[in-house]
Amino acid sequence: MRSLRVLLWPAGALLGIAAEWVSFGWDDPRHWIPDLVTGWTLIACGLVAWARRGDSRSGALLAATGFLWFIGNFTTAALYLYRGPLVHLLVTYPSGRASSRRERAAVVVGYAAAATPAWRSEIVTIVLAVLLFGECARSYSRAVGPVRRMRLVALWAAGGLSIALAGGAAARLAVSGGDASDPSLLALEVALCALAGAVLAGLLSPSWDRAAVTDLVIELGEKRARTLRDELARALADPTLEVGYWLPARGVFVDSENRPLALPDPDGARSTTLVEGEAGPVAVLVHDSVVLEDRGLREAVSAAARLGAANARLTAEVRAQVAELQESRRRILEAGDEERRRLELRLRGGAQERLERLAERLRALRLAASSGTVRERIALTEAQLDRTLEELRRLAHGLHPRVLAEAGLAGAISSLAEQAPVTVEVLTPVPELPPDVEAVAYFVCSEALANIAKHAEASRATVTVTSGEGLVSLAIEDDGRGGADPAHGTGLSGLVDRLEALGGTLEVESPPGRGTRLAARIPLGGEAI
Repeated sequence: MRSLRVLLWPAGALLGIAAEWVSFGWDDPRHWIPDLVTGWTLIACGLVAWARRGDSRSGALLAATGFLWFIGNFTTAALYLYRGPLVHLLVTYPSGRASSRRERAAVVVGYAAAATPAWRSEIVTIVLAVLLFGECARSYSRAVGPVRRMRLVALWAAGGLSIALAGGAAARLAVSGGDASDPSLLALEVALCALAGAVLAGLLSPSWDRAAVTDLVIELGEKRARTLRDELARALADPTLEVGYWLPARGVFVDSENRPLALPDPDGARSTTLVEGEAGPVAVLVHDSVVLEDRGLREAVSAAARLGAANARLTAEVRAQVAELQESRRRILEAGDEERRRLELRLRGGAQERLERLAERLRALRLAASSGTVRERIALTEAQLDRTLEELRRLAHGLHPRVLAEAGLAGAISSLAEQAPVTVEVLTPVPELPPDVEAVAYFVCSEALANIAKHAEASRATVTVTSGEGLVSLAIEDDGRGGADPAHGTGLSGLVDRLEALGGTLEVESPPGRGTRLAARIPLGGEAI
């Protein structure tokens, strides 16, 4: 076989020279040079591939395409014979062997069309070109592992060839008089040379899969949008691949969604690859049986899976710690609110009630006093006591407003609006909410309205509270001077902590001279947004 390949080199060179001399002579270099280059490129790439990849018939088919390309110069009956092995090559690439009845049928149709006048019809040429690309696309979609990556080369080559064939036929149909023949022929020759180079490069390239998995091992340390399963499926060209992580406590493999992963039968079409760590199983890969036949590739995939499993465990631990921290902040907030409620009740039921009784006695003494001087002194004491009571009521109201428990969030915000020094429009079409959410929403509105009264120099404000899609949204807007900075003196920093404890967010928009808009969002489930 090696001697035959050696003899085919000078045979191809002589055949090309003879074909161009017979067909064009030497006075028409515009035609014979592209024709000669095309045939020689097909033969050279085919013989190199045949020598380097003797296990594949693709090199021999490519060389046969080049020899038949020159044969067509001797007789018009053989003008399209080269398309038979060319179709055979593209449909069966990279092995050159038909692996199914459908592929064998496509090869037979290709040779039959090449041996008959079928390609002489422009309409038939367009149809056959489309069918060739469709068959290559189907073969690519059904392949897995290394074969899938190799067939991607055939798919691109078939696409370029089909465009050249169908485009040339369409141009000849559209332009009469043969004016489109030369450009379409040149486009076909360019497509054939590119096809030969791509086929040779694909056959001689190292394992793409191992390189892809090696890159994946490096990239897994970075933040990625897809899961390890998606990345391995992409690298190995196996869309059906599954990854299971070993849980020692449960004694099962689970997927990325923590669902048990069923392993296939040992005698089935799918295989399993166990990934071992120092302390036992780490993960398992369920894949097509042809994907991990290469030992080096299995080792690279195992390294990626071990790293991915470690990342998954670390991610799970971090998420658990974050959830624990968030729950701790929530408990602290709830405990603080409960303590504020108790303190507010104690103030109202203790000191405030006693001071109110003392105020009643003072009024009674003032009315019963006969001396004007005594009545004056009692009146001054009453005024001081009234101011003390008012301050105490404000303190109790700030600790936890009773109106929130009695009238709900809408009533409490309306009460704030009535006490504000500016006109406040309230829009609160919300149902009853959890107490912790209502408390945070109330304090956000209270602080925002207090800031408007102190700093905004506004004449009007609007408070809007809406709920939907698991969120409560608050918006407080005013027509003041703007320029507010949440980090300096606006009193909102404490509210940010309250909101974050429930997974909420706070945003402030305050362009100078255009008012201020404060927006808060609180998830009803207490989960981070």
